[in-house]
Amino acid sequence: MRFAPQLLALCCLAAVLPHRSPAPPDRARPNDNRVPAGRLRNGVLTIALEVRTARWYPGADDGPSIDLPVFAEVGQAPSIPGPLIRVPAGTVIAATVTNRLADSTIMLQGFATRPAEGPDSTTLAPGESRTFRFAAGAAGTYFYRARLGGHRGNSPTESEQLAGAFVVDPPGRVAPDRIFVINIWGAPKDSLRYLNALGLNGKAWPHTERLELPVGDSVRWRIINASDRPHPMHLHGFYYEVRALGTLSGDTAYAPGRRPVVVTVDMEPGSTMAMAWLPSRPGNWLFHCHIGYHVIPEAARYDTVALTSHDHDHMAGLVLGLHVSAPPNWAPGPRPDPARLRMEVAEGPPHDGTRRTITTAITPPGEPAVPAWPGPVLLAERGRPLDVTVVNRLTQSTTIHWHGLELDSYWDGVAGWSGMGTSVARPIAPADSFVAHLLVPRAGTFIYHTHLNDLSQLSAGLYGPLLVLEPGEPYDPRHDHVFTIGADSPDDDRVLVNGAGTHPALTLAAGSPSGCASSTSTSPTACGSRSCATVRPPPGG
Repeated sequence: MRFAPQLLALCCLAAVLPHRSPAPPDRARPNDNRVPAGRLRNGVLTIALEVRTARWYPGADDGPSIDLPVFAEVGQAPSIPGPLIRVPAGTVIAATVTNRLADSTIMLQGFATRPAEGPDSTTLAPGESRTFRFAAGAAGTYFYRARLGGHRGNSPTESEQLAGAFVVDPPGRVAPDRIFVINIWGAPKDSLRYLNALGLNGKAWPHTERLELPVGDSVRWRIINASDRPHPMHLHGFYYEVRALGTLSGDTAYAPGRRPVVVTVDMEPGSTMAMAWLPSRPGNWLFHCHIGYHVIPEAARYDTVALTSHDHDHMAGLVLGLHVSAPPNWAPGPRPDPARLRMEVAEGPPHDGTRRTITTAITPPGEPAVPAWPGPVLLAERGRPLDVTVVNRLTQSTTIHWHGLELDSYWDGVAGWSGMGTSVARPIAPADSFVAHLLVPRAGTFIYHTHLNDLSQLSAGLYGPLLVLEPGEPYDPRHDHVFTIGADSPDDDRVLVNGAGTHPALTLAAGSPSGCASSTSTSPTACGSRSCATVRPPPGG
C-alpha cells in the first residue's frame, strides 16, 4: 500500500504524456539521372545500394504521398528511379545490395554483365546482403530492378518504382544525353477501382521536368520502360531517329542509314530506347505516352480527388514538357497558296442506342458536308500548306492535334500549352472556331484526333485519317482503302474499324492493284510506300 501513491502518480503521468508515433520514412527524391552513383577508381565502380521504405510524392511536393520500397545509395537519400549506374565500357562493377525491408523478400535483376546470358535473378531475404562483382559488358542502355516477394505474381500491387538506369558508355568521348526512366506503382483501391502513380524520373505531369532546348541543337535521349506495361512514346511536332532498342539484359544498335525515323515507338514492357532528334522550330512541345489511361487525370493522377476543369487540367502522368527557345529575330516561314478545308465537329445520333457520338464533317470548297464517325479522310498535298478551320458545334470545348505532322507549335492542338511565351492556344469553345495552319513537308499516312477530354471524345469518334499525297498523285476511295481503328467506349475494349465492329468481305480483283490510288497506276508511291507516322520496330530489328 505504501507504493500506491507512486503508482498513481506514474499512471497520471502516462496519461498526459504525448503519444510518440513512429518517425515517417525518408522522402524519396525524384532522380533526374544526371549524376552517376558510386565511386569509380582504377576501372572499378564500387557502389552500395539498399532497398528500404520511403515516402514518394509523385505529384506536388506537398501533395498526396505513398509509403513504398525504393532503392537508395547507402548514406544518401532514397530516390525514384533508383541511383544511376553509369560507367565506361571495360569497367568492373562491385555492387553490394542490402534488403532493409522488415517483412518482404526481394528478387534482384540486372546486376550482371551485359548482354546477360540466361536468367539473371537473386533473392534477398529481409536483412540479407549480397555483393555482385562483374564486368559491365557491352555499351548500351539497360536497367536494374527488384521484385517484392520474388516476383510480381505474388502480389496484386505493381512495384516498378524499384528500378534504376544502368548505362554502359562506349570508349572515347560521349556526346551529352539525358536519361528518362518510366516507373509505375499501382494497387487496387477496392473491388472496382485501381490507383496509379506514374512517373518519368520520379514525377508525373504537370510536375515532370520542363526541358529547355535551343533551336538547332541536337537532342539525345535514353528512354527506359522499367514498367510492366507498354508505352507508345510520341513526340509532337518532330521526327526522331531510333538509334538502339534493348531490354534489361541486352541492347541492339541500328547501323547508320538503317535507323527508323518516327514520331512514335511502342516500347514493350521492360524495354529501352536510344533516340536523337533536332528541335528545328521554337515553341512548347510534348513527349508522352500515347495510351490514354497513362496521360489523363482520371486514370494517371494519384490524387484524382483534386481534378479540376478539363479545359485547364486535361493531362497527367507520363508527359514531358519541352520548351524550344527561339533564336533572335525568329519569325514563322512563308506559307504561299495554302489549301483550305473546313471541319465541323458536332454531336451526332447515339452509336449504340444510348451513347452520344461526335461526328465530323469536312467541307472542301464546293463540296457538301458529309458527317462521319469516325472522322472522314482528310487529303493534303506534300509541300503545299493546309489551313483547316475547325468549327465547334459541341456543348463542350475541344481541340484537334495533327499527329505526325511537322508544324509550328501554336497549331499543334494542345490547349493551354501549344505556342510560346504569352501566345498559347486556348481550347476551341462551343460555338467558336480555330484555324490550324499546317505544314505538310512529307507524304505519308497520319491521323488527327482530339487532345481534350480524351476518354469521352476519342471514344465518341473524334479522330480520323489524314493522307498527304505526292504532288499530282491521284486518290480514288474505290481503290485506295483506308482503315481507321478505334475503341467503342471508355469502358469497352471492343475494337471498331471505320466505326463498325463487323464489315462485309472486301472484294478484290486478281491482277488489279486495289490498294493503290487508281486501278491503272503502277507508281510505287501510289501503291502505299509512303512514310509511316507510327512504327513499332522489333527489339534489335
